[in-house]
Amino acid sequence: MMEYNLGKGKYEDWIVSETTFSPDALGKGESIMYLGNGYMGLRSATEEPYLKESRNLLVNGTFNKAFKNEVTELPNLADITRIDIRIDGTRFSLEFGETKEYVRQLNLRTAELTRTFYWTSPQGKELRFSFHRFVSLHNMHLIAMQMEVESLTESVELSFDSGINAQMSNSGSQHFLEGDRRVYDRKFIELIQTTKESNVDIAINTTHNIFVNGKAYSHEPKMNMSRRNVWLSYDMKLEPKEKLVMEKLTTVYTSRDKEFARTDYQLANLREYALNELKAISGKGYSELLHMHQTAWEDNVWQFYNLDIKSEDPYDLLALRFAIYHLTIMTPAHDDRMGIGAKALSGEGYKGHSFWDTEIFILPFFTYSNPEVAKSLLQYRYQGLAGARRKAQENGYKGAMYPWEAAWPTDGEVTPLLGDVDIVTGEQTKIWSGLIEQHITSDIAFAVYQYYNVTNDHDFMNKYGYEMIFDTANFWASRLEWNDEKQEYHINNVIGPDEYKEHVNNNAFTNYMAYFNLKLAMYYYKSLHEVNSEVLDELNERLSLLDCYTDWESKASHLYLPTPREEDLVIPQDDTYLQLREIDLSKYKNQEQVRGIYKDYSPEQINEIQVTKQADVLILLYLWDQTFLKDDIRLTEEMKKSNFNFYEPKTLHDSSLSLATHAILANDIGKTDIAYSLFKEATEIDLGPNMYSSDEGVHAASIGGIWSVAVFGFAGVRLQDKRLRINPCLPKHWRQMRFTIYWKGQPLFVTVTDSSVIVEGKTDEVLEVESFGKVYQWEGYLEIPRKHSN
Repeated sequence: MMEYNLGKGKYEDWIVSETTFSPDALGKGESIMYLGNGYMGLRSATEEPYLKESRNLLVNGTFNKAFKNEVTELPNLADITRIDIRIDGTRFSLEFGETKEYVRQLNLRTAELTRTFYWTSPQGKELRFSFHRFVSLHNMHLIAMQMEVESLTESVELSFDSGINAQMSNSGSQHFLEGDRRVYDRKFIELIQTTKESNVDIAINTTHNIFVNGKAYSHEPKMNMSRRNVWLSYDMKLEPKEKLVMEKLTTVYTSRDKEFARTDYQLANLREYALNELKAISGKGYSELLHMHQTAWEDNVWQFYNLDIKSEDPYDLLALRFAIYHLTIMTPAHDDRMGIGAKALSGEGYKGHSFWDTEIFILPFFTYSNPEVAKSLLQYRYQGLAGARRKAQENGYKGAMYPWEAAWPTDGEVTPLLGDVDIVTGEQTKIWSGLIEQHITSDIAFAVYQYYNVTNDHDFMNKYGYEMIFDTANFWASRLEWNDEKQEYHINNVIGPDEYKEHVNNNAFTNYMAYFNLKLAMYYYKSLHEVNSEVLDELNERLSLLDCYTDWESKASHLYLPTPREEDLVIPQDDTYLQLREIDLSKYKNQEQVRGIYKDYSPEQINEIQVTKQADVLILLYLWDQTFLKDDIRLTEEMKKSNFNFYEPKTLHDSSLSLATHAILANDIGKTDIAYSLFKEATEIDLGPNMYSSDEGVHAASIGGIWSVAVFGFAGVRLQDKRLRINPCLPKHWRQMRFTIYWKGQPLFVTVTDSSVIVEGKTDEVLEVESFGKVYQWEGYLEIPRKHSN
């Protein structure tokens, strides 16, 4: 059972807690309480093992293909968290004996995981256990653990095994060659792993500091080694009121780390460096290292983002802090060769691959709140141009066709070919998204556009952005198909954001965003021609842009864009959606588990029903409103309302990405109660009472969406072409909201109260803000009276 009200004092609304242990429902706590720092993610499995556990240590960028017929994925590294504990010679487990006052909790503020409980053995002996753990934000290679065991009533024989266990796999697939193992000085344990296909070396080193009643434990441990496993065994006797404290410090380094990614790389150098680093910190102890870690979180995260709300429901604030915590630990801010996985670094789901989730649902948080990190994530996409160009060429197109699923930037398309069972045929279903879900290419173009307009980062555009925009436009120009009968270009045989509709023609989202991509390329070409001809000349030499511009212009002017129906202003999701048969969807709208419709219908049958997996037309309306084209094809408030009212009842939200978009649009059109309800539902995808919703990992895009609903929805912050717009409409029970965003390189401190919007900034520049149709020019301080629309 999860609880969120156990935080007291300075930790009020900071604590995510599990207060009941269940060996059959381990996945949720392991996922939502996972620890990380962007370099690595450590799933929060318990120290003692259980049958249904999932132990994952994932390091960003270490992709490997286990077998020729499988796609590349983040490999599950050796486990360092398992500790085999024996009490009086019997394996310790919470499945035996009696457990009282069990609490496992993640402190979001300090990013430390703790677990405490009292346990009575089957023989009636009472002990107190306390476990602590963190993955350092101060030293991205460090994992620190602490175990305390106190005998309360009688003497006990206590023993435990702890080390490095490489007998791990990814759901059965083994990614590593058998590596070297060694124990130095009966204290420092080393294990080397090397991926079988990508040849990435991993150096894991660990050491223990043992104390009994505050004094260093002097007895030497037993050294043990077996296949892919090396560990130390400790034995001792605890008298009543005596306490064992064991500290375990582990470091992880890989040959993918920038300091080792050199042509003269040698494994021996990695091994030596990693071992020496562990030795250098081994004397500092858990408490000192934790203090450094906590300081990094306070300075670099909580004070930096400065988000706070005054709500009658304290859960709202905790949910937003939960989002910022996870956005921090999922993001490889240290390395622009790496992206964000759909399950972050919390589990093996989606194999660590990056989707459009990043650009549309996660990147906006960083674009507005931490532009340097946003820039790194976009540079990851720039480095993926080689793979995108290869995919376009393999499919008979020009330019850059971005992969639906991306791993190492040059890998290209890594989407699996086969997926779930077809309930009609019993066969595996074919996964078409890697072949025909192509809107990701324009999604990335939109992300570049959004980043540039928010940050004014000319250097990024000159080095990376313009080339990405131009070559993605080249793809769309080659992708369009001429319809001779209608004398216009179509985009046929695609999957839009609504993945319940495969092989459709003229998906509205895909067509409009392709049009945006083409028009954006034209706009930037003309702008460079006027103000930066040197950059244009260099890009023209590489991409032959003179010929491209004419092609973009011709294709864009004749591209079919689905228009609203006259009778109700509904934009057709695709050529056939509005003609499909309707069924009663209430069963699936109220389901506890997503994708319940697959239990009754095959993919082919779902394709013929007026049902939507996730926001499609609605996300188009949300994104289009932020572009420089919003006045070319006018999307009115009435149109937003009509499409929301039509599509929301047909949308099952079977993708965690969907709820945030619906919540933002609901707020835009004055449905504030529905907006908050959808926001709450989005937070409960991971934090809710369903104990199995996060078994494969957290829902990274939904977590980004939690922040987006608060800032873009309730606070009304939005890119309005090149201008910052703030139209707040807070939930009724929110009295105040405070946060920091960056605009044109300047931090702005925004406070929304019941009566006003206050914007403060440390700048001498005159800035413009639009609020409820009125434009304000200001410098330093601005107070805007609030329009009360809720």
